[in-house]
Amino acid sequence: MDSEPKAERTSFLKGPASLIIAVVLVAFLLIFLPAYRWFFLISVGLGVVLAGGIYLWNKFNPITDKDTPDDKRPLGLS
Repeated sequence: MDSEPKAERTSFLKGPASLIIAVVLVAFLLIFLPAYRWFFLISVGLGVVLAGGIYLWNKFNPITDKDTPDDKRPLGLS
């Protein structure tokens, strides 16, 4: 038995190659599937609206020191 741990098998698509494949796949779906266009538009729209809402909420209601509890470990775990 080998005492050395075996290296994890990783994907051969790393970094920019994965991003390029994802962009090409989304572009392909947007071009050839009309229903996907609506799904993509609604998803991106909801994402932008939610991200904008969270950004504005945190801009006008920032977390201060008084908002955080003094006891950093309320369950007593170490």
